[in-house]
Amino acid sequence: MAGVTFRGMDERTSLARWGLAAVAVGIVAGATVPRAIDGLVGVVAANPAGLPWLIERLFAFLAYGTMTASVVYGLLLSTKLLDAIAHRPISFTLHQDLAAIGVGLAAIHGVLLGLDRTVPFSIAQIAVPGLAPHAPLAVAFGQVGLYLALVVTLSFYARRRIGQRAWRTLHYVTFLAFVGVTVHGIGAGTDSAQGWAQALYIGSAAVVTFLLVYRIALSVAGRRSAVASAERVQRMPNRTTSSVGEPRSAVSATTGSGSSAGGVRRTSWSPRAADPSTPTSMPSTSR
Repeated sequence: MAGVTFRGMDERTSLARWGLAAVAVGIVAGATVPRAIDGLVGVVAANPAGLPWLIERLFAFLAYGTMTASVVYGLLLSTKLLDAIAHRPISFTLHQDLAAIGVGLAAIHGVLLGLDRTVPFSIAQIAVPGLAPHAPLAVAFGQVGLYLALVVTLSFYARRRIGQRAWRTLHYVTFLAFVGVTVHGIGAGTDSAQGWAQALYIGSAAVVTFLLVYRIALSVAGRRSAVASAERVQRMPNRTTSSVGEPRSAVSATTGSGSSAGGVRRTSWSPRAADPSTPTSMPSTSR
């Protein structure tokens, strides 16, 4: 994937793509929205006090979907699968925004628990893991997952201060946060027995697991390739030769003990020695 570069979408197909997207959204909305509204109206009419609970559940699933999308988008970025259709700065900004929105929705979900009278939560029970009156272990997984996701989200804004290496290392915490919120949703959610909820959790976990394994496989393959390249370079014969084609070792052997550190005898030169009309020795002046 190292050679993948941004190509973008063909502008000639822009209208067709937006049209297909609008049709898909219309089909999904037309098939689900009327039934959802009828069900919501019926529940509120039968139990008006249950409206906070419904809103709290809505924000719970919105938060989980957004946080999952952020994790998936981050893995797609790290594997460079998006580079062919999107600029990396734009993809990175979207990844960062999804993480922040997911944490915000999860925080609203937690605050709404304090307004729900079905299972009352105090501020301490909302904030401190293990104190929840309902499914305390599963709720604790969600609370810890939210705190970890918050730390990772804040690291986006402190990346220049903590450095790229520390920032990338801290991002591995994202997977612990995802596991935490998934366990929280399955164990504490009142809708977990529903088929659509199970499909959401299983599908999200499957996609994240697949991309994570793929990312690890790419990393291992890259390291093996680098090691193999280094070993090939080390096994290459030494082809360094002198200017006349002889190996340096042979030249050094013929220069004798008076050779310099480089293995070649050095001789001094002067204009007097280079001029053939100049005698090589001066006559003695002594009589």
